[in-house]
Amino acid sequence: MKEQFNTALGNLVSKLEGWFNTIIEYIPNFILAILVMVTSYFAAKYISKLVSRLVSKKVNQQSITTAISRVTAVVVVALGLFISLGVLNLGKALTSLLAGAGVVGLAIGLALQGTLANTFAGLILSFRKKIQIGNWVETTGYSGEVIDINLKDFTLKEADNNIVVIPNKTILENPLKNYSLTTRMRVFLECGVGYESDLEKVEQLTKEVIAKTFDQVQKPEDVEFYYTEFGDSSINYLCRFWIDAESMLEKLRAKTKAIIEIKKAYDKEGINIPFPIRTLQFDNKLSVNSPDLQEAFSNN
Repeated sequence: MKEQFNTALGNLVSKLEGWFNTIIEYIPNFILAILVMVTSYFAAKYISKLVSRLVSKKVNQQSITTAISRVTAVVVVALGLFISLGVLNLGKALTSLLAGAGVVGLAIGLALQGTLANTFAGLILSFRKKIQIGNWVETTGYSGEVIDINLKDFTLKEADNNIVVIPNKTILENPLKNYSLTTRMRVFLECGVGYESDLEKVEQLTKEVIAKTFDQVQKPEDVEFYYTEFGDSSINYLCRFWIDAESMLEKLRAKTKAIIEIKKAYDKEGINIPFPIRTLQFDNKLSVNSPDLQEAFSNN
């Protein structure tokens, strides 16, 4: 019994001595690993601030800037962790950690597929110079001013002050019309005049009114005017001219102003803008004096 105890004690002492020797041997590596982790922590803070400043010059959205800077900090700290494990000769632990991270990342990616798609789409939209906050855009049946682009959605404020929130993925996968990319817009104006009108006079008058109303139109010849059809009650035409505008609201105001001035000019010159009418004609067979019709009324 005593011999067994002495043997066990000797094995324990040998084991402890082995551990102690290992600790003494790995103390420099352990200190170096700690230094690497501390260095990576402070480096992550510095790099995160640097990335935030650089990204803020390209992206106006604070949420995007913050997200990118945090991701950068996490990458730097993770790199420091991997280096520390390598210094400690924990290759198997490092391999297991990478494998586990890959499995977890795959599971999270599948579970959050839609969210991640919107996140990456938000990052892409934030770096697109052709889509900026304050632009007037039209997409997926909605039009309005861009008031926010974040990691989840794309927010528009329509002309009626309603807020429309659209997933970033939808914006990226569908056509988008940006009215703010150009400083000029073309106004299309359709109208009709009576058949008795002097068509050449109507054309000249309309061009002169547009040229006087808008400073951007230098002369009447700059206005495009085309008669398009013989309508049911009028001869219809299409008038086109350019204005300086960057949003649909400015275009609508210009069109409204043009309609008002053209109506005033037409009224002054006696030019008729007819509205659709229907004429009912009763021939002799349907006369109120018809014996058949009088008999029908008397029977009722």
